[in-house]
Amino acid sequence: MKQLYIKQKVFSLSGKFTVKDDQERDVYYVEGSFLKIPKTYTIYDNRGSEVALITKKVFSFLPKFFVEVNGQEVLTIKKEFSFFKARYLIDAAGIEVRGNWWDMDFQVFQFGEVIGMVSKKWFTWGDSYEVEIFKDEMEEIMVALVVAIDCVKADERAAASAPGQ
Repeated sequence: MKQLYIKQKVFSLSGKFTVKDDQERDVYYVEGSFLKIPKTYTIYDNRGSEVALITKKVFSFLPKFFVEVNGQEVLTIKKEFSFFKARYLIDAAGIEVRGNWWDMDFQVFQFGEVIGMVSKKWFTWGDSYEVEIFKDEMEEIMVALVVAIDCVKADERAAASAPGQ
């Protein structure tokens, strides 16, 4: 099992933050595009190689995010039409999220087997998440999934605070 920690910087306009291991060493770097369409978040390993890309689809009726890991699209997060509460669907081959992913407290399954858990750390400055990974080969997908869900949440907050809402 491996534990990683994602802590975003609250006032970072470009969306730069790091993913650390349990020894507080930087393992991944996440960098968001600033004033770029489509909005993207790129995840780099500690050698500077791109391992994942999260892209918000533009010109769609409802928000949709695509997640690529090592050049392959592995999952999509899309908003479903709802009159009351925002609802999202995570579409991925064999990957299922169970629990309250809106509050960042969930388990991730692949073909019915638990591959990781995510929990939000409270009383911290900015959003902080603990990510437990049970299968080493799923590490990059787990990191990309957490960052993508956080992107969806940030997008939803921005839409809710927009004038006229």
